[in-house]
Amino acid sequence: MELRHLRYFEVVGKTLNFTRAAELLHIAQPPLSRQIRELEEELGTELIDRSSRPIALTKAGTFFLEQCVQILSRLDEARQGTQRIGQGSKRWFGIGFVPSVLYGFLPELIKEYRSENSDVDVVFSELTTIEQAEALKAGRIDVGFGRLLLEDPEIRCEVFEDEPLVAALPVGHALASKARLSLEQVAEESFILYPAKPRPSYADHVLNLFRAHGLRLNVAVEANEMQTAIGFVAAGIGSTLVPKSVQRLKRDDVVYRPLAATDATSPVIMNIRTGDGSIELARFMETVNRYRPRGK
Repeated sequence: MELRHLRYFEVVGKTLNFTRAAELLHIAQPPLSRQIRELEEELGTELIDRSSRPIALTKAGTFFLEQCVQILSRLDEARQGTQRIGQGSKRWFGIGFVPSVLYGFLPELIKEYRSENSDVDVVFSELTTIEQAEALKAGRIDVGFGRLLLEDPEIRCEVFEDEPLVAALPVGHALASKARLSLEQVAEESFILYPAKPRPSYADHVLNLFRAHGLRLNVAVEANEMQTAIGFVAAGIGSTLVPKSVQRLKRDDVVYRPLAATDATSPVIMNIRTGDGSIELARFMETVNRYRPRGK
């Protein structure tokens, strides 16, 4: 499979017309049709229902089109960014993050950093903490914000803050009437664990928290995304634990309650390359220092 296959299929998938797609791609229709056939043969499934008038995407074709759009968009971003850097028009700084940190201080920090450093092209990557380690060592990002401590001599980890955890409950749940919940109360209920993969992750942090208190969770379902887990909470499938800042995600069908256990926290950890003395990182750290909690 080559890039041209993806580009050809993207245009065909969006136009649903081989003649029009061939015109836009500046190639003849027969070669275009052959390229799409080759792609289908390689994937082992039909992407286009040619018996339909006009032609239509199959379910597999709809999924593959979405993937093509994302891949090609990312490639275009990479090309444009590389050109800007190569031409010296802008410096580059990459920030990796796990989604849950976007409910806390990070958006305001990024906004301030960008306003003070308009000459820097800031690129964002949503990555698990483990993925951040690889991205840092490969130079794809310059700093990462996660929730797990990395044991890697090439990565310097700094606990930025210990954020309290809160229980997310469906509206009308019996425990929603309590001002504060114990871990024992949470463990007695059906629990939604996330992320299911990859591991290790925040899920292991939560499991270890209950294990340290001699408790075992009654996991009803596992979700890959925090938003999905909260959706399951709203559906009444169970409860879950989320960082306190996630309460900013206001839903009429979910309530949040603090926990009594003082160790029920989730650290926000900043990861950088060991020995990184770049000017870009130094300027970013100047902004970071203004957001540190007192005592840090």
